[in-house]
Parts: sequence; C-alpha cells; structure tokens
Amino acid sequence: MPRSHPPPPAPEPADDALAAAFLARHLPLQHAALARHVLPDGRRAWLKRAGARHGMAGYRALGAAARLLGLRVLTPVPNRGGQAAIAIEVRRLRELAGRGVRVPQVLAAQAGGFLMADLGAGSAPTPSLAEELQAAVPAGAVAVLAPWRQGLEALAEVHARGACLSQAFARNLVRCPDGAVACIDFEDDPAAVLPLALCQLRDALCYAHSTALPLQQAGALDEARAHWRAWLAAPRYAGRFQDELRRAARRLHWLRHLPEDRRWGRDAQRLRAAWELVRD
Repeated sequence: MPRSHPPPPAPEPADDALAAAFLARHLPLQHAALARHVLPDGRRAWLKRAGARHGMAGYRALGAAARLLGLRVLTPVPNRGGQAAIAIEVRRLRELAGRGVRVPQVLAAQAGGFLMADLGAGSAPTPSLAEELQAAVPAGAVAVLAPWRQGLEALAEVHARGACLSQAFARNLVRCPDGAVACIDFEDDPAAVLPLALCQLRDALCYAHSTALPLQQAGALDEARAHWRAWLAAPRYAGRFQDELRRAARRLHWLRHLPEDRRWGRDAQRLRAAWELVRD
C-alpha cells in the first residue's frame, strides 16, 4: 500500500507588486515605528517597521508572579520586538485573515517591516472600542453597553473560528466604516506559549480588564455582568476555559479589597472593576 504524504503547505500569499515596490522604497526612509502612507494608486496603507529588540527581564518577573498565583493563564507571552515581532505579526495577520477574522490586509512584507491596508475608507475614522466606550460614559449605561457587547461578540467570532487574538484590549479592537469590529496588533503569539482554551480565556480577561472601568463609570456593571455570564454559557467555553476562569476568580478574590476610587491609582481601579465584572 503506498505511503500517504501530508499535503504540501499552502504557499505564502504573493505580495502586491506595487505595494512591494513602495515598501522597498519607503522602509529605509521611515524613522517612525508606524506611519500612514498613500500608495501611487490612491490606496491608503500603514507602514510598520521593526523596532528595537525587547529585553526579557520583565517577562520573567511576570512569569514568576503567574506561577506564584497558580494561574497559567497569566503566563506572559513575550514580544521580542525587532524583526521577530514583524515576522510574527505578518504571519498572524495572514493566518487570521485566512480564517475569516477581520484584520488589516498585508500588502507586502520584508524582514524589516511590512505594509498593511488601512481599515478606513477615505477620510472615515476607525476609532478603537476603548475610545468609543470612554466617549459614551456621559450618555449612560445603554450607550456604553452597545459597543461593549459588540466587542464581546467580536471575540466570540474569533474563538468560533478556532483562533485567538494577541492582546485583546479594547484599544486593539477598532470600528470599521461599515460598522464591523476589526482586530489589530499581533506582535506576539499566545498559542506558542499556551493551549488554545487558555489563549481564548486570556482574550476574555484582557477585554474585561480594559472595559470594566467605563462600564462601572456609566452604571452598567450589573447589566454587563449578566451579559458576560450568558456569553460564557456558550458550548465552546465549556471545559477547561470555564474551569480556569473559576480558578482565576478564586485566586484573585483579594482584588475586591482594592478601593473603587482613584486613591491607589487608575490601574488599581481598573483591576477592582474587572474583578467585579468577572467574579462568580
């Protein structure tokens, strides 16, 4: 019986020729890490270049804290910066696009940087959900809950495709001109460090941490908690995801003692609000 062989890997998508030429010409001239450009054919794009490599000392300290708490989901995912971060982001953007996740299209890439399509259309803005949530706080709970739920559903769609984000903070979820939510910033790969269930739980906790404070400020935390629990009831989150979430809630119960006001700073305030959102 002839031996079967796995299919060959899919070829890397070919770079757009015009974009590749533009990248080769402008990458050596750009000093900023990220800058917007207009291609000769009128398309708007962003050129992202490799920065300095990052040290690992901070990640080691965070890893030690995760081990001390007994919470693997808090294991830091290193972003090494430099050309390694560029390679990871290009690969992840292409993989996620292939799964149907709304992300910027990679137009051209090389070792030192890459060019990606602008998510906007013409002069239309692409605000982050973090900006939308904070702007909606004065209008009250209903105004804040609408974009917050859309962000949570965007996470659910990513997870339903068997994927995860990198840092699922509200600042990395942006509103496209057609109203859809897109995902940005993929310089690290959690799946290289953690099982998929923990990567997806990490997404959920990042989103909760970055959105709980505006929910609290708008008086929407109780309603959001009910929606959060209904969201978690989806079959895809059964098993390890739920088990690890309950473990995290128990191990982090001490966060309830943090003050709700700003006397210990905004970071402590965010942590307290996030615990209120995800607690059992």
